[in-house]
Amino acid sequence: MSRTIIEGGAVVTVDDSGTEFGEGHVVVEGERIVAVGPGSASAQEGPVRRINASGCLVTPGLINTHHHLYQWATRGYATDAALFDWLAELYPVWAGIDAEITHAAASAGLARMALSGCTTAADHHYVFPRTGGDVLGAVVAAAERIGVRLHAVRGSMDRGRLHGGLPPDSVVEDLDAALAGTQDAIDRFHDPEPGARVRVAVGPCAPFSVSPDLMRQAAELARRNEVRLHTHLAETADEEEQCRAEFGRTPVEYADELGWLGPDVWLAHTIHLSGKGITRLGETGTGVAHCPSSNGRLGAGIAPVRPLLDAGSPVGLGVDGVASNEAGGLGEEMRQALLVSRARYGPRALTVRDALRLATRGGARCLGRDDELGSLEPGKLADIAVWQLRDLDHAGIADPVAALVLARLPKLAWLLRGGTVVVDDGRLMPVSETVLTDELHRASARIRTQEAS
Repeated sequence: MSRTIIEGGAVVTVDDSGTEFGEGHVVVEGERIVAVGPGSASAQEGPVRRINASGCLVTPGLINTHHHLYQWATRGYATDAALFDWLAELYPVWAGIDAEITHAAASAGLARMALSGCTTAADHHYVFPRTGGDVLGAVVAAAERIGVRLHAVRGSMDRGRLHGGLPPDSVVEDLDAALAGTQDAIDRFHDPEPGARVRVAVGPCAPFSVSPDLMRQAAELARRNEVRLHTHLAETADEEEQCRAEFGRTPVEYADELGWLGPDVWLAHTIHLSGKGITRLGETGTGVAHCPSSNGRLGAGIAPVRPLLDAGSPVGLGVDGVASNEAGGLGEEMRQALLVSRARYGPRALTVRDALRLATRGGARCLGRDDELGSLEPGKLADIAVWQLRDLDHAGIADPVAALVLARLPKLAWLLRGGTVVVDDGRLMPVSETVLTDELHRASARIRTQEAS
């Protein structure tokens, strides 16, 4: 197997001991890390590819725990709306997506994430127009094209407007179709083996667009297939009000009643939580995808990240769909998470290393992959980001992690996924950014034209 040595830069492993080297090395053999240490690597036999990381910071590849990649074709809509009004405007637009639009959007979105240091992304796809074709397959194909790992969350909705939900009836499924589609996604795409490039999770959208029967039966289906569960929960005060009015429960109590808490579950947003709800998520080991930019864009609030961490809940970072976070990069969410947490809980709410841990180990825990992703340790997958810090934006900041998190997101020098180079000297390797940009322009124009007609 081929070997790659990254050396000459600062190395932050994000392991359990917080090991860091002011100048260190990482040795990769095949798709896994075989050595990490200070200084230069020892002499190696056979062919070796060397990456000079002088002036750089080496970290684990970042992990995005919540996204909606199809939304890359619908940025800039409803720019001043809260969640429910935003959804009411966008659901009819999303009813026009198809496999071609979705593939272009997902390719662009995954490329943007790769260029912001992300090697693994969880995509929650819950819109399945009846004439849209294989939209989930289009997302999987995009991940293969760009070269990153994908956790494809097969979403579903069975409460359209006819049954008191927000989405148009043209994009919802009945219960049997939703369950059958979810099982089909697992059968087609889920790889349970170590080192998997694609895994599938089960993800009914949210309580306001999914019936209790679908929530309950989807959880049972996930556990029969030994895959993880994901949904939106406690995102807005309106959701809390609706949940109490309709079910007599808070969103956390409702999820608990339906079997939707546990170490195999991670939830998106979880902004509006009581102390009791935070404790319950912690004691059940339920994970959280924290999406600070999207939460701010929609005015939804600030998630209680520090209390969740203190309670023992795994917390990772999420971009969320870029119709509510037009920037679309995961690296930037480290800074956002730190700033909004400090705004709510004070200057010690999150440290710069806490923020990096959310984006790496925290995300790996949410996705059930802490044994092979999220830190630089021998035996783990060689998903590695190398950040260029020798520039005007970062000059003079002695702590490289502070430079990464607090300053402008650095240029990504290299990104490796399983030892394979995805970004080389700041350039996306698998496909031209110009090609992706042209495809996205056409996809966005198509959906606008369909909306107008």
